[in-house]
Amino acid sequence: MDLIDAIKAIDKTHEDDVLHKLTTVWGDSLDKDNVLKEYPRPQFVRNSYINLNGSWEYAFTKSNVHPKKMDGQILVPFSPEALLSGVERQLKPDEYLWYKKNLGEIELPTPDSRILLHFGACDQRAIVFINGTPVGAHTGGYLPFTIDITDALKGSFPKLSGVLTVCVQDDSDSSYHSRGKQTLKRGGMYYTAQSGIWQTVWMEIVPKTHITAYRIIPDRDLDVIYVTIHTNDISPISIKIFDANKEILIAENEGDTTHRSDKERDRFESEDFHDSFSHSSDELSTFSPDIEGKHISTHVYSCKIAIPKAHLWTPEDPYLYQVCIKAGSDEAWTYFGMRSFTRQLDAEGHPLFFLNGEPYFLNGVLDQGYWPDGLYTAPSDEALIFDIQEMKRLGFNMLRKHIKVEAARWYYHCDRLGMIVWQDMVSGGSSYAKPVVSYLPTLFPGVFGHMPDGPINYHIFSRESADGRKEWTREMEETIQHLINVPSISVWVLFNEGWGQFNASAATIQARQFADNRLIDQASGWFDENGGDFRSVHNYFRPLDVIADKKRRAFVISEYGGYTCYISGHSSVDRIYGYKRFDTVSDFKKAFNSLMNETIENLKKKGLAGAVYTQLSDVEEEVNGILTYDRRHNKLEM
Repeated sequence: MDLIDAIKAIDKTHEDDVLHKLTTVWGDSLDKDNVLKEYPRPQFVRNSYINLNGSWEYAFTKSNVHPKKMDGQILVPFSPEALLSGVERQLKPDEYLWYKKNLGEIELPTPDSRILLHFGACDQRAIVFINGTPVGAHTGGYLPFTIDITDALKGSFPKLSGVLTVCVQDDSDSSYHSRGKQTLKRGGMYYTAQSGIWQTVWMEIVPKTHITAYRIIPDRDLDVIYVTIHTNDISPISIKIFDANKEILIAENEGDTTHRSDKERDRFESEDFHDSFSHSSDELSTFSPDIEGKHISTHVYSCKIAIPKAHLWTPEDPYLYQVCIKAGSDEAWTYFGMRSFTRQLDAEGHPLFFLNGEPYFLNGVLDQGYWPDGLYTAPSDEALIFDIQEMKRLGFNMLRKHIKVEAARWYYHCDRLGMIVWQDMVSGGSSYAKPVVSYLPTLFPGVFGHMPDGPINYHIFSRESADGRKEWTREMEETIQHLINVPSISVWVLFNEGWGQFNASAATIQARQFADNRLIDQASGWFDENGGDFRSVHNYFRPLDVIADKKRRAFVISEYGGYTCYISGHSSVDRIYGYKRFDTVSDFKKAFNSLMNETIENLKKKGLAGAVYTQLSDVEEEVNGILTYDRRHNKLEM
């Protein structure tokens, strides 16, 4: 496929195609009575855990009135469009998708216990009912939300019961909401839209006063951590840190507090707060498990704890410290890794990515997070692990999670297995002006790849809606808050190839306010605003090279390769889309090895800081993966 043909195929729709029903080995062996039962939030673990995955009732309607009769059974958490859901029907923008589940009998340990209902993710807008009463709502298809449903349940202590109903709408790419690569008319580099519940739904029982959120940030000098704990009421706090199962540190607060905001973190640099706490009370709805838009009081406790002779986290030695946090009678477990991600100059003066103070080349691969039988939802925990381990086995040390926020367990496996993550924000905006944001920058990057993304060009970047811009900004901040404790995440990627891009320089400032010591790729591909920590280029059609940056940012090729090799019987369609086609596996392997062992190795000597090969697996007709879409073959080893 030559340059012009490839560019024309970027957004060509083939919605009338009937996709071959590919399955994975994990989907084939799925136990419908035991669906994704693993604890869904390893970064914040309590003993209480009630998994609600499995068979629910569902119905499609044209109105927002509760249906009198349901259509059948759906296997949660697979979207109705997914093969594994048992439904295989697309939710249209003018339809409503209803879920119904009897929660059974829930037994409380104490009269003042609270029952929290958690959704890992529900695409795109959801209203939640208990016994017909609305208890919460959420907009945004990629982020978790939590609702306290205690007061809406029937019964009395110690046993409560209720029926859970969820109403979902999904505009997909017909509106400005974030949707990533989902499209109602799939084809080329855009994929089948999915909707509804697509991550684990679960409940936990907590004390009346409980932890609502926490933050653990290692200092760049790798000798202390900054800890912030949020609770829904004033409570004594303790933190225990374990090194190789041995308790090494403890910090406690019995209630004698001073009023100090956690935003004053920078003052910790010059003050001694080791094993001591500060406390403040703020209105922070984004940290609070409650109905969307409702502010509840959150009490904030902050401290600085020294970590002597820290055992550092690296992909080669992904060491994690275990942590027990207590707030009164509430106890939660988590972990952290001591690592630093910085941009510094090497001995030759090249601006590079540094891990723990040492130059570290990022050998990455693009990861879309799609599955033929589960779409956004991996069919099992083992499937998530397989992708990470397979890429690591091939020599990659970084995954760029592309325009999707993954299930929390995926990040946990990257943490414990040792895989650095570049995390994309999910793109949105109205229908993209493809000639301007795709064709011309690809053909003439020097001329059309530097268009400003401010108000004068909002219409070109599909960002005319003020509500849409506000929503993306809020979701960017919530994404960082959601993933801030993941040790393996090194970089936030704000915009990709101009899709819904706007005010990228301002977005960079907003992302840096979290002071989480991570780097920022402001604009991946083109429309560079000369900000962030990287000059980030996509190059599929021209000779690869390193471009010196006047801002002394590190230079990365954040997408390249895209080598296409079609494997009969393991592709969703017979049509082939990619950037450079190879008709045999042998030719594909030769070209890939030459690209890695010669081209990339030579560019490293010229100051290349990192490179992201496209891509981990085939997705539908885009057959430029190292693995086939069904994960049954590794093309480099066939």
